[in-house]
Amino acid sequence: MASPRLEPALARQLFSEGAAVVMLGVPEGTEFGIDSSAWTVGPKFRGVKMIPPGVHFLHCSAGRAGGRETGPRTGFFLSLQRRDLRVLRWDARSEAVELGPAGTEEAAAFRENLRELDPFLGPYPYETLKKWVSLTSFISEAAMKKLQPESGQICAFSEVLPVAAGRLSRDRAEQRLPPVDAECRSYAEGLARLPQMKPRAGTEIRFTELPKQTYPEGATPEEITRHSMDLSYALEKVISQRYASQPRDLLAELQFAFICFLIGNVYDAFEHWKRLLNILCRSEDAIRKYQDLYINLISVLYHQLSEIPADFFVDIVSHDNFLTSTLQVFFSCTCSAAVDGTLRKKAEKFKAHLTKKFKWDFEAEPDDCAPVVVELPEGVQVD
Repeated sequence: MASPRLEPALARQLFSEGAAVVMLGVPEGTEFGIDSSAWTVGPKFRGVKMIPPGVHFLHCSAGRAGGRETGPRTGFFLSLQRRDLRVLRWDARSEAVELGPAGTEEAAAFRENLRELDPFLGPYPYETLKKWVSLTSFISEAAMKKLQPESGQICAFSEVLPVAAGRLSRDRAEQRLPPVDAECRSYAEGLARLPQMKPRAGTEIRFTELPKQTYPEGATPEEITRHSMDLSYALEKVISQRYASQPRDLLAELQFAFICFLIGNVYDAFEHWKRLLNILCRSEDAIRKYQDLYINLISVLYHQLSEIPADFFVDIVSHDNFLTSTLQVFFSCTCSAAVDGTLRKKAEKFKAHLTKKFKWDFEAEPDDCAPVVVELPEGVQVD
């Protein structure tokens, strides 16, 4: 865990005032990281010192000494205060860090003898702090607790269980499924035979449920078309679930999803990030209503997109870029005279920045200007 050398006086102050996380029993060869930095653990590793106060993401991938391969990444968020100290232990059976209740007496004993433990603690990588703060600027302790799984663990591969029992022949018969050893006659039939799975209770990241229907019940065909092009109704439903008192806090969820994907390797978090961003960028009426939210959204995206290659969002089948098409609609909304001047100017600068850095073209006609095919609810007819 080599970091740039600090001035001795500054290092002593950070050691005294910063937080520390003591990690006991982590095997040599394990990949351990905090925030956006990671290292391979050596035989003397016992944790991290000099951690600045705030929300942090600790993550591990099980490995072995001398080996190059590591297991799936698991991680967890911690909110640390000044001079805070947490004691955590490695669980060899689950190959992850235990997140049981903290023992205050044990933590106090380690804090009292922290000087003796100093040679075994790696310093927090302050050279990456600015980037971490920019990626988590809206994630408060309250937001962290609201979004993280009940178990506290964020896993790259979700732990899943079958929705219904299917190991015994009678179970399969009750579900009208063929016997396990029956010949499979097609690929579609093979997929249909696979058991339905669901995440183990307490392991899901508690994201806000995004609406599948973007228009109100009883909407006319004209209203369905309008709400399918302008997703402000869907965004209002999202905001009303958790963020009615402060809509800007929705950005904490956008950042949380991005961190879980970028560092935690959780693909479902990336899918949630894309869907939430799509709703935000395609809500024309909301852009005029929540101008503070959107001014800050641009700042959030500026830092997030700095972490990802330009071609990352290109669909390998269609070659379409999800992000350029989504932001193209957003920029077409922000150029309206009804939008606040501050937001309009910031959007113009952001557009110019993306065009220069990624060579993305936002001048072509947005897809939203093309005819939209909308599926009407059953029973609804157009005159």
